Amino acid sequence: MAFWQLRGGLSLEIASDVSLSSKLPWYVLQCWVRKEGLIAANLERQGFECFLPKYKTIRKWSDRNKEVEQPLFPGYVFCRFDYSQRRPAIVTPGVIQVVGYGKDPIPVEDKEIEAIQLAIASELPTQPWPYLEVGERVRIQVGKLAGLEGILLNFKGNHRVVLSVSLLQRSVALEVDLDWVVSLEKLGTESRRLVPVSPLRVS
Repeated sequence: MAFWQLRGGLSLEIASDVSLSSKLPWYVLQCWVRKEGLIAANLERQGFECFLPKYKTIRKWSDRNKEVEQPLFPGYVFCRFDYSQRRPAIVTPGVIQVVGYGKDPIPVEDKEIEAIQLAIASELPTQPWPYLEVGERVRIQVGKLAGLEGILLNFKGNHRVVLSVSLLQRSVALEVDLDWVVSLEKLGTESRRLVPVSPLRVS
């Protein structure tokens, strides 16, 4: 397993050997809370590719503050596998079930995983966010995040692009500069200029 420590308080755990499983779908494994790292490591030792995005936050103790790592999606690990060969994954200690609708497991869309991976690798401040699916959709046009799409909002004077994992009904907010984004609705076919956008305001 490769562990990448990124500037800006972000980290990424992902298997280093991804070539063999890169064409397999991503599934979400519900697992024991606060054991996600151990479970992901166990899965990777079995040859599975896992993705466990994390962020850093400050936890306040009675006598001090401590910076700790937390999963962006507590209680879940993303894992690639052939569903017909799922048994080794689901019998791994700590794994509860494969997430889906009803009794039908559903893979996560590759574009949603790729968006989260890109956000993590950008080294910009990222945090969990309540699920958001309504609002002005924008595309980031500059820098490492160019091409990334999400919903723009304004929270306490800071602009964020919210990325969502539909299957989990959970989101991640990424701090951005308003000048980086362009509204998808206003983006014409003849011009690719940045245009003003109106972010959703959250108090």
